[in-house]
Amino acid sequence: MKTIQFKRKRKGKTDYKKRIQLLSSYACRVVVRKTNKHIITQAVNFTPKGDAVILTITTKDLQKLGWKGNTKNISASYLCGLLFGKKLKEKGTKKAIADLGMHTTVKGAKIFAVLKGVKDAGIDLPIGSTVVPSEDRIKGKHIENWSEKAKEHDKNQFQSYKKSNLDPKTLSKHFEEIKNKILK
Repeated sequence: MKTIQFKRKRKGKTDYKKRIQLLSSYACRVVVRKTNKHIITQAVNFTPKGDAVILTITTKDLQKLGWKGNTKNISASYLCGLLFGKKLKEKGTKKAIADLGMHTTVKGAKIFAVLKGVKDAGIDLPIGSTVVPSEDRIKGKHIENWSEKAKEHDKNQFQSYKKSNLDPKTLSKHFEEIKNKILK
């Protein structure tokens, strides 16, 4: 007879071995999750009654600051992490650990862009420099370069940027504007 206690393990939703290691540190955990349209970043503390969420920031919050770009790209992920780190620091948290859940870790992934943003905001977060995306990718230079090439082939590819009155060729400038707003 199967118990329902480990139902999440059977469904591949929870790795209890990793979870117990994270919880035994009693450190604030930075939890990063991806949806189809947004990146969600949460600060979570363990309590005997269950996890307590201290802070939640999503890429949707960037739109309130004037972000016109895609809310799921590497640039938005970094800015989300930067905003999250700033707010977490204001709440008095100085140190945290990353909780990636069941995500497969891939070098240069959006999740690591978020964690770099948190670290750049001043939170002590152990993360290797080899897994973080390059500065050019974080600033959106790869999107600018691709928009030049795609202009000839697929004119509809950057319609979401055009709807929000943002030229993909100026994404890195827009990125710097929003970054400066966050750091003020």
